[in-house]
Amino acid sequence: MQVHSEEKPHSCEVCGYACSKKSNLVKHMRTHTGEKPYSCEVCGHSCSKKSNLVLHMRTHTGEKPYSCEVCGYSCSDKSNVVRHMRTHTGEKPHACELCTYSCAQKSCLVKHMRTHTGEKPYSCEVCEYSCSQKSSLTQHMRNHTGGMLYSCEVLGYSCSQKPSLTQHMGTGTGEKPYSCEVCGYSCSQKSSLTHHMRIHTGEKPHACKVCGYSCSQKSHLVKHMRTHTGEKPHFCEVCGYSFSEKSHLVNHMRTHTGEKPHSCELCGFSFSRKSSLVRHMSTHTGKKPHTCEVCEYSCSVKSHLVEHMKLHTGETN
Repeated sequence: MQVHSEEKPHSCEVCGYACSKKSNLVKHMRTHTGEKPYSCEVCGHSCSKKSNLVLHMRTHTGEKPYSCEVCGYSCSDKSNVVRHMRTHTGEKPHACELCTYSCAQKSCLVKHMRTHTGEKPYSCEVCEYSCSQKSSLTQHMRNHTGGMLYSCEVLGYSCSQKPSLTQHMGTGTGEKPYSCEVCGYSCSQKSSLTHHMRIHTGEKPHACKVCGYSCSQKSHLVKHMRTHTGEKPHFCEVCGYSFSEKSHLVNHMRTHTGEKPHSCELCGFSFSRKSSLVRHMSTHTGKKPHTCEVCEYSCSVKSHLVEHMKLHTGETN
């Protein structure tokens, strides 16, 4: 009857929170006491709610009971599949009240709102730099660490990206138990072998429902979908410019920082982009891979060939 009457007789003495069930108040009180009575028997992780422990255990069992009926994507948390479905429906339920921006995930809206408020909750412990996104702080910290943020305590391996460390820690000893029967490629994770095998089979299980584009990896499809939705979730903290891919933001940030991590080993000249270094190397090697099909002209830079072709087509700027 409390559901119909909206009666909430159980109140928190700390913050005034009220609810209709005593069990809900018991759970709420753990936010104040920090109590975590539910523990994982595998790794010792503890949590305040039994439901959270159920989700955690799936990280050990690999269980993914929730599936997408459109593409077969599966996950351990029902809320994740709800968010995933928006990649198919194009639904963007979270809208900014100050501009026309809208997005599929609430976390994206939270980040976007900082472009209006100017809030920068992430601060560098070394210098006075602060930013609105955690990823930007991670990128900034590489200026202090020389690019290596994550280290393996077993072998001393270090890297700039957490996924790279996770890949490395797959065995902790450098062991690569998963091998390709076609070419002998080996890796530490089964998922990496699954992705690799698609090179041989040509399998492209991830398909775009809009234009029919297909690819071998889900991450490629996620990026492709942004060509239809126009979504640009990666924001520049300095000038507000946005990008559909994180790598493009990384390159853009160097226009502000002046960072040039790609250096020529022959003359010491450095560049902000790897592609620029590749073009530069042709000045040492004399290699001219771009050849005109009409005459014998060849060049080291593709854009030069495009300009040259205008001589044959009669095209003018």
